[in-house]
Amino acid sequence: MKLDRKALVIQHMDHDTPGRFLEFFAADGFYPVYLRLFEGAAFPDPSGFDLMLVQGGAQNVWQEAEVPWLAEEKAMIREWVSAGRPYFGLCLGHQLLCDALGGAVGPAQLGEVGVFDVALTAAGLAHPLMAGQGPRHRVMQWHHAEVKRAPQNAVVLAEGERTKIQAVAVGRHAVSTQFHCELTAQSMGSWASLPKWIAALTEEHGPSAYEDFVRTAFPLMPEMERFTRGLWRNLLRESGLKA
Repeated sequence: MKLDRKALVIQHMDHDTPGRFLEFFAADGFYPVYLRLFEGAAFPDPSGFDLMLVQGGAQNVWQEAEVPWLAEEKAMIREWVSAGRPYFGLCLGHQLLCDALGGAVGPAQLGEVGVFDVALTAAGLAHPLMAGQGPRHRVMQWHHAEVKRAPQNAVVLAEGERTKIQAVAVGRHAVSTQFHCELTAQSMGSWASLPKWIAALTEEHGPSAYEDFVRTAFPLMPEMERFTRGLWRNLLRESGLKA
């Protein structure tokens, strides 16, 4: 497959990769270009890209004073999506999309770290970006902020018991998920060499948190991959990137 298109991958923290999206990019001819904002990278001219993938991060959308590049990032997301260009947001990327388009984001009443259930809304079941998906899914979560109100022009595709707004669509060209649908078995394996990540899990759920997370999530990986691949395929088709 010739890599004749470019995906702008916006990263907010080290050791956080696009996971299974890299396989999707390779199969569908996208060359990933990484914008590592946490290292002070300058924003590129977005006109040279075909797709924007915005990843998660430890930052919060309201921390513009502490994280100066957040305002510029939100402005770029707003311009990009308002122009009808293909977008996929993950966790913080979901919150940034909603904030940039006039929604509301704040601290979660109950954070989610681990494996949780989400259910498609009636609107989600009818939306072309969720075509072919079942009504309920088990997903991987790691967040302590949440979208409190979706943008006026967004459709809420999925809900959870703790966090109501789990996925949104803007038109047929932009989709975002609060859950980490990019994470793979390899992603989780890499956490074992990241003491700060293990410490964060331990703080949440005790000394066996990492092992418990792995034991719960690993058997679900094939279904998580199918769900995410379906979202990706639908986005390519509906946004005009693939017939």
